[in-house]
Amino acid sequence: MARAGRQLNLSGVYAAAVTPNRPGTQDIDYSSLMDQLDFLAAAKVTGISLLDSAGEFLNFPFVDRQRAVYLGSKRSRVPMMVGVSHSTLSGAIHLAGEAISAGADGLLLMPPCFFRYEQPEIEEFFRVFARETGDAVPILLHNIPECTSPIEIATAKRLLDSGRFAGVKDSSGDWNYFEDLRDFRRDRPFALFTGNDCVALRALREGADGVISDCAAAIPELVVARDERMNEFVARASRFPAPIAIKRAVQIRKQKAGDSAVPFNAERAGELDQFSQWFAAWWPTVRQE
Repeated sequence: MARAGRQLNLSGVYAAAVTPNRPGTQDIDYSSLMDQLDFLAAAKVTGISLLDSAGEFLNFPFVDRQRAVYLGSKRSRVPMMVGVSHSTLSGAIHLAGEAISAGADGLLLMPPCFFRYEQPEIEEFFRVFARETGDAVPILLHNIPECTSPIEIATAKRLLDSGRFAGVKDSSGDWNYFEDLRDFRRDRPFALFTGNDCVALRALREGADGVISDCAAAIPELVVARDERMNEFVARASRFPAPIAIKRAVQIRKQKAGDSAVPFNAERAGELDQFSQWFAAWWPTVRQE
């Protein structure tokens, strides 16, 4: 598969962009998405993760995902990883081919969505994907058991030992899992990213190469600076289903983030309004400091 892209740095801070939609539709607001890429690059993130879990990729059809990657690759001033996760192997392979052709600098892939699979099926899924996709760009495993089948540590080690995968984004928040991967890296070098903002700063201190951060879509400056005040935001945002609070904070920062995927009842909507008021007061103070 041909590509013409940028050199991907498998370390540092990658912001997981949210995907704005046009109000009342499932159509991606491409103009607002491009503005968001500019906003994140200006905050000096190492790179951007597009159509990752925070980007709610599963809400958009193939053609929209492909167009977002094509336009994003042309617009982004920093390297761009692209989520190509799907409920089927053929879908993931198709998305990967389109992303590589469009200029993606790396791929992120979680186990197939929706149904739960056992480890032998998950391992074969990744091995066939890597064989069919080739080595045009680095591929990162994405372990996110909150949303799909877990990649158990033994499976992750075997896949990494194959040499076909450049690294892992671990969104589990399981510290034992992180430490096991970190120790395994002594024998088999690979890029170790944390994808869980609750443990991000600790993981960076304890040996992670980088973070692929949902919260960096809203507060990229704090994540880039590894500022402890990031944890104040994480603690409040994590009270809501991902990425609802993050999208609200993005909007407060004058970027379009699109609709929430599901409605809240009056009580939860009030809690979200309280979060918005808190963030609107908190962020200017943090920036001044």
